Amino acid sequence: MIEIILAGGIAVGTVLLLPSFGELVTERAGITNLSVEGSMLAGALTAFIVAKTTGNYAFGFLAGAFAGMLVAAVFGSAVVFARANQLATGLICWFLSLGITSVIGNSYNGQAIHQLRQIDIPGLSSIPFFGNIFFQHDVVVYFGYVAIAATAWLLYKTKTGLIIRGTGERRAVVDVSGHRSSLVQFAAVLAGGLLSGVGGAYLSIGQVGNWASDMTNGYGFIVVAIVAFSGWRVSLTALGSYLFGMSISAASVLQAQGIAVNQYLLDSLPYIITLVALILASRTNSRQPEGLADSLSM
Repeated sequence: MIEIILAGGIAVGTVLLLPSFGELVTERAGITNLSVEGSMLAGALTAFIVAKTTGNYAFGFLAGAFAGMLVAAVFGSAVVFARANQLATGLICWFLSLGITSVIGNSYNGQAIHQLRQIDIPGLSSIPFFGNIFFQHDVVVYFGYVAIAATAWLLYKTKTGLIIRGTGERRAVVDVSGHRSSLVQFAAVLAGGLLSGVGGAYLSIGQVGNWASDMTNGYGFIVVAIVAFSGWRVSLTALGSYLFGMSISAASVLQAQGIAVNQYLLDSLPYIITLVALILASRTNSRQPEGLADSLSM
């Protein structure tokens, strides 16, 4: 049972992992994007429609990424260039996405497509216990592993990462150095929207194989919470994403085993466990980007 829960958690956690890294980069640049949920919804619906219509899942993911980025572009244009309130604008973009996807996706409710094919990694997948948990998944899960290392490398080992982090701390210093901080922030928001769209696409065509209105079920807001409680660190952001996935997996396994647990408790279990764990983790030494606090006070 433990192997099933952990393996399922890695898969489900990837739905949050990619948007979480997108939001991490966005917040490192000094912007809090509450429209992550909207980007995930747009990505989920668009990917499902394209994949079902064309039969090509690669096109589905590309379309989902573009849809997520489009929502982020609306948000970013308002908050970066017009200096609109980030929290209010994020909520408006979420409501807008929820309404549009509910209307457009109404005719697709209940329709199904095949989920992504599992690819076992030769050699690694045969390792006792760990092989089943980490190396018997689809290609998007493996992409998530790469994303962990790539995000850490980008933020802490490259000049681009230094500029992003500098923008989140002192925009004026970045401007004086010859870089336009507004463009850095807008690019970070677009990147966050793209990854959120991919996360939504993975939920609809990779995990569940169907579309349902508001199917993200608040995942976008959990993403924002994960990034904040992780202390804006890559390792804890990844841990929080997978922990949430494992909590969902555990609830499903308990139901499948016929264990008598209150349904409302099962539904809330992933949120409770993840937030408690991240709150405890946030007690370690971590500091919010200074520009993030200033921007939220606008």
